[in-house]
Amino acid sequence: MSEELLNTVSQTEESMSKAISHLEAELVKIRAGRATPQMFDGLVVDYYGSPTPINQVGNISVADARTLTIQPWEKNMLQPIERSIIAANLGVTPQNDGSIIRIFLPPLTEERRREIVKRVHGEGEHSKVAIRNIRREAIEQIKKMQKQGLSEDLASDAENDIQQMTDGYISKVDKHLVLKEKEVMSV
Repeated sequence: MSEELLNTVSQTEESMSKAISHLEAELVKIRAGRATPQMFDGLVVDYYGSPTPINQVGNISVADARTLTIQPWEKNMLQPIERSIIAANLGVTPQNDGSIIRIFLPPLTEERRREIVKRVHGEGEHSKVAIRNIRREAIEQIKKMQKQGLSEDLASDAENDIQQMTDGYISKVDKHLVLKEKEVMSV
C-alpha cells in the first residue's frame, strides 16, 4: 500500500476512535440515578466577566449517592454558580445555604428513565452518524487517489478495511448504549 493510503486509513481509525471517546464523555454526563461530579463537565460560570468551567471556581464533591455539594473558592461566586446550574436545565435545583450549594438528585421515575434512555440513544446515533461521515470522507479520498493512479485492487482493499473498521466502531457504540441503558433502567 502507498504511504498516502496508509495515512488515510490510520487517520480514519484515529477519527473514529475520537468519536467513541466523545460518546463516552457525553454518556458520563447523562445521569443514571447516582450523583457524579461529571454531570457538571462543560458547565461554565460567569467569573468576573469571563466564562470559566464550574470546577475551576469551586470544589465539587459527592456527599452521598443522591447529593452533590459545590464549595466555591469565593463566597461571591455562589449566585453565579447557582444561576449557571439552573440555566443548564439539568433537571436539578441547587440549594444555596450561604456558604455551600447542595444539589439533591431526585429519584428517577420510570418515565424519566425512558426519557434518559432516549437521550442516550440520541447520543449514540450522533456518534454513528459521525463514524459514517468519517467513512464517507475516507472513501472519497481513496477514490481521488485511484484517479491519480492508485491500483483498483489496493483501493478496493482499503475500502474494505475502512468498512470493517466502521462496522467495528459502530458495534462499539452499540455496546456502550446497551451498558448505559442497563445502568439507567436498573433501580
